[in-house]
Amino acid sequence: MGVRPPSSGDDEEPESIEFGIAAVDVRLKDADLSFPATKADVAAEIGHERIPYDVHGNDVALSQMLEEVPTNEFGSRQELLNELHGPFEEYRRNRSSGVVAQVRSLLPF
Repeated sequence: MGVRPPSSGDDEEPESIEFGIAAVDVRLKDADLSFPATKADVAAEIGHERIPYDVHGNDVALSQMLEEVPTNEFGSRQELLNELHGPFEEYRRNRSSGVVAQVRSLLPF
């Protein structure tokens, strides 16, 4: 997922803020990891990385999210991202406190 930060009024195109599987995807593109890969391979390469799970920058270790994935081997990067989507969404939902926090998580500021 990614959300654009609020505009500062200048003409520059702002970068997006990546969180959840979009942030994992960025780390995977920079990692020296080939597929198929096991859960242990992914954990060894980037499991220590802290991944933002919401627009506010709250983060969680990727190794913690990998523990929630039932699959032990991933045939492709996309398969890994698909498997991580559910755990990241559940983690984000369980960490938001009340209606106000849920509404704020939808807004880019």
